[in-house]
Amino acid sequence: MCLAVPALFYLAAFQSAAVPKPQKGGSPELAKIKNPVAATPDSIAAGKRAYQRLCVKCHGPEGKGDGTAATGAQPSDLTGAKTVYGSTDGDLFAVIHHGTSPDMEGYVGRLNDTEIWNIVNYVKTLRQP
Repeated sequence: MCLAVPALFYLAAFQSAAVPKPQKGGSPELAKIKNPVAATPDSIAAGKRAYQRLCVKCHGPEGKGDGTAATGAQPSDLTGAKTVYGSTDGDLFAVIHHGTSPDMEGYVGRLNDTEIWNIVNYVKTLRQP
């Protein structure tokens, strides 16, 4: 039993490290990555809490890219059907995981994969028809 925990940790770290970096326009490789976390009300609520803690300062409360702390390039408007780095779950995960620039840092060191997937689930609720 004690060996299972380190094995699971190693597997999770390997899976997380294997995520390709985001590409402008999206990535066919990232598009193949499916979100393993169902978009339940609990997941979306957890994603919203994390978004409010880490993302709202730049992306704004409604995800329009109008946050008050943005310093470099205009943050992505998350309300559209497609963002600069693609719109699939895998694209969004990679952006949050790796980051895209010094202004949009990656959160792999501060969030685990489930927390990142929760943010993906929440960000998808911001999209406007």
